[in-house]
Amino acid sequence: MILHNSKLKASVIIPTKNPGAIFRSVLSRVLEQQAEFSFDVLVIDSGSTDGTKEYVRSVADSRLRLMEIPSAEFGHGKTRNLGIASTQGEYAVLITHDATPISDHWLATMVHAADHDSQIAGVFGRHVAYPGASVLTTHELELHFSGFLSQPVAHNDDPGRYAADAGYRQFLHFFSDNNALVRRSAWENIPYPDVDFAEDQIWAKHIIEAGWKKAYSHEAAVFHSHDYGLFERLQRSFDESYAFLRLFGYELCPSVKSLVKGWLALCRRDFHFLYSTGKGRKYLGEILRMPIDNFMRVAGQYLGGHGNDIPERVKHFISRDRRLLAGLVAGKL
Repeated sequence: MILHNSKLKASVIIPTKNPGAIFRSVLSRVLEQQAEFSFDVLVIDSGSTDGTKEYVRSVADSRLRLMEIPSAEFGHGKTRNLGIASTQGEYAVLITHDATPISDHWLATMVHAADHDSQIAGVFGRHVAYPGASVLTTHELELHFSGFLSQPVAHNDDPGRYAADAGYRQFLHFFSDNNALVRRSAWENIPYPDVDFAEDQIWAKHIIEAGWKKAYSHEAAVFHSHDYGLFERLQRSFDESYAFLRLFGYELCPSVKSLVKGWLALCRRDFHFLYSTGKGRKYLGEILRMPIDNFMRVAGQYLGGHGNDIPERVKHFISRDRRLLAGLVAGKL
């Protein structure tokens, strides 16, 4: 049962554009959340034509509100700032239109993590692969998020190491607003940057450098995963790597030697996992596909790390993010 207090504790913000049927379960799970505080839900739609807006309007719940913006006005940082500015909750809780809360205590768990320490500016939660996702996608998400269990609350307690160690910086500023909470008082001082890629990690870098803490909640989990095609893997890896080069100065794969070493390391990891768990024969198709997928990943990182040297027409061919490229051309990033 939801207890409505005079002060709104949390506002859940969901940007949407043509999410398809999955959004109905996302919204349903959000509205089913059990918490001893009041919360509301804002859906910001940027031009859906698949019935999403009509569905939101049909849901009879006084906590739910729909905001419509033109597609051309959408920006990952810009639209999230709009959502936070258009709500009043002490915390803004951000998820994407394909991230489904697993538990009906997802929201309460996220808020509890922030209530634990007033210096926590943001909390990000675990992503779990959807049932039916590939076994390697499932395993990769498990590996990634388990890396935050040893230090669920982090801040820059070693400025010298932060300045010298890129790996330490990456750990401290990792943040995913596919499933996250932002403290409004922190956001008022440090809003999201108006960029179309890695807005969450840039924001986390800013709050860490300003002396705030960030937290990871293993229990505030959502189903969120994608099984990418091989060329799509290359494209997404390129976009991420090129953005990280421009935004953070990171070269995720600086040389052909590191490309080969990274590819072999990923293949060894995945072969070991499949065979050590006795799943090798069952997933023969994934074993045959996996080396190509891993090569596409590291090749995209290598190309992205050298993106400044690649002709524009080639970048447009290997990138999926047209907004990112438009921003690069306009000098916005």
